[in-house]
Amino acid sequence: MDVLPRYKFEMLVQEALDELPDELLPVLDNVVVQVHDRHPDEPDLLGLYEGTPHTERVGDEIPDVVSIYRMPLCEMCADLDELADEVYVTVIHEIAHAAGIDDDRLHELGWA
Repeated sequence: MDVLPRYKFEMLVQEALDELPDELLPVLDNVVVQVHDRHPDEPDLLGLYEGTPHTERVGDEIPDVVSIYRMPLCEMCADLDELADEVYVTVIHEIAHAAGIDDDRLHELGWA
């Protein structure tokens, strides 16, 4: 599929955030979600969580950052429906890391 314009891609990310499972919503209080075209060092990376998982916080840490990468997500999808699904999976995966959920548990929950 062609690369989706940034504003439309950002709408997909917002829709994914709006559809997060209830148990992940408290995590959003201290997470900044950003859209970038590509990761500078890993151009095929779909998303990245940077911060201190909420299960390990001890005080007033700065907000965590979740980055969602537009170009590789668009390139891997055949159509808009598939892109929306992949954006949702990527957003939930990275927000779950902010909640302290590791990859094994994400697979168990069906969020990977």
